[in-house]
Amino acid sequence: MKNGFFFLFLCLVAQLAIAQDAVVAVGQAEQDKDKLVIDDPELGNLSGEQKRVSAELLEVLRNDFIFYKHKFNAVDYLEKGKNSFSTPDLEKWLANGVSYFVAGRMDPAPGSSVDASFKVWSVLTKKELYSGKIRVSAEGLRPTAHSIADALYRSVTGRPSIFNSKILFISDRTSGKDIEKELYLMDFDGRRVDKLTNFNSVVLSPSISPDNSKIMFSLIATKKEVSRTKVRLIKNIDLKLLDLKTKNLTTVSDRPGINSGAIFGTNADTIYLTLSFSGNADVYELNVSSGRMRKITSHYGDDVDPSITRDGSLMTFLTNRSGRAHIYTLNPTETEKDVKRISFVGQFNATPRFSPDGKEIVFTSWVDNGFDLYRIGADGNNLVRLTKGSGSNEEPAYSPDGEFIIFSSKRMVSRRKAVQDVYIMNREGEILGQLTQNFGQCFSPQWTNL
Repeated sequence: MKNGFFFLFLCLVAQLAIAQDAVVAVGQAEQDKDKLVIDDPELGNLSGEQKRVSAELLEVLRNDFIFYKHKFNAVDYLEKGKNSFSTPDLEKWLANGVSYFVAGRMDPAPGSSVDASFKVWSVLTKKELYSGKIRVSAEGLRPTAHSIADALYRSVTGRPSIFNSKILFISDRTSGKDIEKELYLMDFDGRRVDKLTNFNSVVLSPSISPDNSKIMFSLIATKKEVSRTKVRLIKNIDLKLLDLKTKNLTTVSDRPGINSGAIFGTNADTIYLTLSFSGNADVYELNVSSGRMRKITSHYGDDVDPSITRDGSLMTFLTNRSGRAHIYTLNPTETEKDVKRISFVGQFNATPRFSPDGKEIVFTSWVDNGFDLYRIGADGNNLVRLTKGSGSNEEPAYSPDGEFIIFSSKRMVSRRKAVQDVYIMNREGEILGQLTQNFGQCFSPQWTNL
């Protein structure tokens, strides 16, 4: 019972020790920005509905690029170009300090659809970086717009964006007399929310496979225990696996005690999770197909909440082996190999998560009577505080490109009511917006790795 309480307290509420030197202040970092203009498109002979689709498409494109305002200084410009798709005046944009210029043309297609064409120029070199055409329907407008925005972004940066990604999260919005927490999936910008589960129970700690085909999560399951004299109901934290393509649900582990905090390894068949069937909570490696299990941690303290680098060479986890919950790293190829404590900030720590390149860890710390977010180098150096004085901030996770962090934040909306929602910030701690609203209490956001 002690282990179950410890895990739930650490992984559902969040936790954290002493003061750490050389903390970089919130929002201290700066970087140069390029000016990028997305001009109004040329319009063919469009119907009223086609004009609406074109206007909404342009709005989505511009809003997408606003998320990267730490890279681009502008995404719109008051002085519009004339026939900028057919005959762009690059000298004009050069005089206005523009680095990249995006122009479009919208032509009629069947029904309310439009054929959208876009070009991207490097204004400095006068080189055309991208040219593409795609049909946009009213029904598929938003996903198509995100794909166009990603193509434009890649042409300028050479890297994928977050525009096609999705966010997995938990909400209690269907709760009645009893608390219910179900899984939901939404676009990176908080739109197009889909409900994934209907257990009428409590879902915990979701994780998505590297190929985005499967989701693991824990579920508080109620089971019957039959003895000679009576039948009693017992609760257990079981680990489940949901196949998003087939909708099949399987039980990965239902050992007595904790089966939670699970993450995928380099493939969908290898997972790492916390189990407490032997008494202590320890981190294990488990092969889903064969059931073969290997111990990663082995200590009298409780070890929970693992995160692992993409190449599988380094693991971070949360443990109370030093007295309170702090963040450690180890080499997961052997049991207890190269164990190192890296967090020394706050009274408790929680939810450590690696950046995609494995160089940083973002985590939660209890500091100044509240939960705030920090990031730190995987070697324990370069601690940066990301939030301060803006609610109770927990459960951070990096975007697939490492440029952003999503997190849950509980904020007071009245003297007696606080609401927990999902927020997004860039990696320097600039909060860009609230992604969920009027959606109950929201927890455990995880980014898909598209």
